[in-house]
Amino acid sequence: MEPRRSLSLPASVTVKSGFGPVDSMTIRFGIRDIRVDADSGFFLNGKNMKLFGVNCHQDHAGVGAALPDYLQYYRIGLLKKMGVNAYRTSHHAPAPELLDACDSLGMLVVDEQRLLNSSPEYIDQFKRLLLRDRNHPSVFMWSIGNEEGYLQTNSFGKRIAQTFIQLQQQIDPTRTCTYAADLPNWFPGINEVIPVRSFNYRQFAVADYHKSHPDQPIVGTEMGSTVTTRGILEKDTVRCYLPDQDITAPWWASTAEEWWTLCAAQPWWMGGFIWTGLDYRGEPTPYSWPNINSHFGVMDMCGFPKNIYYYYQSWWSGKDVLHISPHWNHEGKEGDTVKVWVNSNADDVELLLNGKSLGIKRMPRNSHLTWEVPYEKGKLEAVALKNGRKLTATVETTGDPVEIVLEPSKPFIMCDGRDAMVVNVTVTDRKGREVPDAANLIRFSLTGNAKIIGVGNGDPSSHEPDQCEDGYWQRKLFNGKCQVILQAGYKAGTVRFTASSDSLRPATTIIDMR
Repeated sequence: MEPRRSLSLPASVTVKSGFGPVDSMTIRFGIRDIRVDADSGFFLNGKNMKLFGVNCHQDHAGVGAALPDYLQYYRIGLLKKMGVNAYRTSHHAPAPELLDACDSLGMLVVDEQRLLNSSPEYIDQFKRLLLRDRNHPSVFMWSIGNEEGYLQTNSFGKRIAQTFIQLQQQIDPTRTCTYAADLPNWFPGINEVIPVRSFNYRQFAVADYHKSHPDQPIVGTEMGSTVTTRGILEKDTVRCYLPDQDITAPWWASTAEEWWTLCAAQPWWMGGFIWTGLDYRGEPTPYSWPNINSHFGVMDMCGFPKNIYYYYQSWWSGKDVLHISPHWNHEGKEGDTVKVWVNSNADDVELLLNGKSLGIKRMPRNSHLTWEVPYEKGKLEAVALKNGRKLTATVETTGDPVEIVLEPSKPFIMCDGRDAMVVNVTVTDRKGREVPDAANLIRFSLTGNAKIIGVGNGDPSSHEPDQCEDGYWQRKLFNGKCQVILQAGYKAGTVRFTASSDSLRPATTIIDMR
């Protein structure tokens, strides 16, 4: 398995007794080589590389934790576009379909036990996890637990960890394991015996720990935790929103740039898993009710990118990245100063407002650029050079929304009663420009052999239903976007999906069922 491609092969196993077979199974397996080194970090198939990782809970807008298999592939695909190459199953046994998606798409996995506990029940849970998942080539490391506050610093925890480590080595000697510790420079207890030392946050303590324990490989199992709300310009304590920039983090955590600049500079630091790849239900931090889901995600509950997405994509993906934020619809702010962020991996960037240059700046590695810009309506443009190539990006002040636009996630659905499709919904103005602050209520209808199973918009304070009665499916746009999830029926043919709204031109897409 490589970071962006998997070699996954089928193997047939047959059990015979007496005169013939009594059971058989076809198992997919992969061939790859994994090595961790205390001095040089992580190696995949002999190649030294950083772990560009995320933590994720397995829930999605519209459907909660009951994800159709296709959504597992859809979400892993979104993460890979950002540059992610590793996924931690925080904090429980993953769905087998998630691991299938990681095998197929080439995503490394840290497979995690729910609870570090020496009772027969939890020992058996870990054993079954190992036996179930050990043939997945995406799994490169096991985690025996997460943040067990009482156990992790004493002899009890040390002995329990030794039991888990021994069991893991008996059942799967081809891999190693770690434990996700929310501790700074602390060694007694679990850290004495765990093969790979993990840090949950405490990024400024990592270098001191490595200096004290240079023979223990190190990875960041939870890093970052910037809290943001997609498309929001300023903190709003009434609606429980946060600015959509890399500026706000809880006391125990850090911004993206704080931890990544530390990790990127150290070859012995294998990499890390940011908290989190996508938003999830619960842990609204720093707010509470009526806020209902987290702000930690680099993407929202629907998988729509926040601005921090482009910071990570700049330094993780290898793609040409040039992204301006925030959007340029600032009603009532003419003449006010707006802090403009540019995320890019270019060499230098020039910013222009309505054709007038606001200056050229060099792009620091693993960082970003900002300008203080007096707001006026029009076009904000970034022009960058990367290895002699010109990159451009723009944001414009738009008009009012006039037309709905539908974007299906794939060209057709399999008519097996299980397959699914994501349809993303936006609106444009008269010039065809996407309106980034639109909040129209969009209604959905469908004819044919399929059904709508969920709607969402990524708003962490929305109390709109994710499930509606047939004939009454609807969702408001949140900062210009919402999402519908369709699921297939059992007959081939076509499905007609329509989105409509008062005062907007409707949109219809015809979906092929095969």
